[in-house]
Amino acid sequence: MKRTFLLLALSFVVVPLLSAVAPKPSQGKPADKPLFRDPIYDGAADPVVIWNPGVQRWWMFYTNRRANVEGLSGVAWVHGTSIGIAESADRGATWTYLGRAEIELPPEIGGTEPTHWAPDVITGPDGTHHMYLTAVPGVFENWQHPRRIVHLTSTDLRKWNYESALDLVSDRVIDACVYPLPGGGWRMWYNNERDGKSIYHADSADLHTWVDKAKTSGVGERPGEGPYVFRWKGRYWMLVDLWRGLGVYRSDDLESWEAQDGNLLDVPGEGADDGVNGGHPGVVVSGDRAYVFYFTHPGRAGTITPDDKNATEQRRSSIQVVELVEKDGRLSSDRDAVTFVDLVPPPRK
Repeated sequence: MKRTFLLLALSFVVVPLLSAVAPKPSQGKPADKPLFRDPIYDGAADPVVIWNPGVQRWWMFYTNRRANVEGLSGVAWVHGTSIGIAESADRGATWTYLGRAEIELPPEIGGTEPTHWAPDVITGPDGTHHMYLTAVPGVFENWQHPRRIVHLTSTDLRKWNYESALDLVSDRVIDACVYPLPGGGWRMWYNNERDGKSIYHADSADLHTWVDKAKTSGVGERPGEGPYVFRWKGRYWMLVDLWRGLGVYRSDDLESWEAQDGNLLDVPGEGADDGVNGGHPGVVVSGDRAYVFYFTHPGRAGTITPDDKNATEQRRSSIQVVELVEKDGRLSSDRDAVTFVDLVPPPRK
């Protein structure tokens, strides 16, 4: 009798402890760390994650730099590759390499050795997929060359058709992000490198024709790149890569933006390949949860910079993921905690 009582008493202590440690099934699976490394060039960066309804899997599109290719001088290693694709069959916890996006650009846009950077991929109201891609017409050893944002469409997310090159504020624009406006139509935010790497925006009624607007108020005053906009917890949010972590901005109307004090992912983490600042984010909102996908240069100490160090270990990059936390109108994250991922597929239409 005493032994039975003792076991029952212990169960009241142990079970709550276990439940506090073990995740509930609905929390998802623990994400790999690093989440993904490209098996071809080991240069995965600039991730964007989207649901592929054709295969019923989550797909990740990413810039792929030639980090492990020897003999490339200057920043030629950042040029000369297509967009990579990875796939997750377990709601975002693990990813496998699929190949590259099939993109053919006109010679006057892509040159003979095209470079593809920083895709944003969205699905339009009619089910057509749209990619807004930075195209560089060649392989160059420095950053002083033209780059444009081009529009592509697809029915299967693998083979992409060229639609147009957008006429934006300058001949050096990168890193498009597209999001629907509350009153109808769409807005694109992008980086204008000619203006101190400021964030600008353009609007469209149909995802095809774009009208340039202006530098984005409240955001464009601070240099940065890789803007990403999403709605969560009753607000619009924008994350921007500031090369010392991610700047956070919030808005009620997508017109005026307020900067949050401090940056996300500016303090190096302790996990594998995560001991540096996080860069160029993509976000997935899944129910009442939100996840930031970002990349790191694990071999670089301190702040990530675009300077070439001429060594594979310093060039290579990895994709990571962390869950966002919102409290009192502020975003935070704990990159050293286990991230349990559960990307819920959107409802079938």
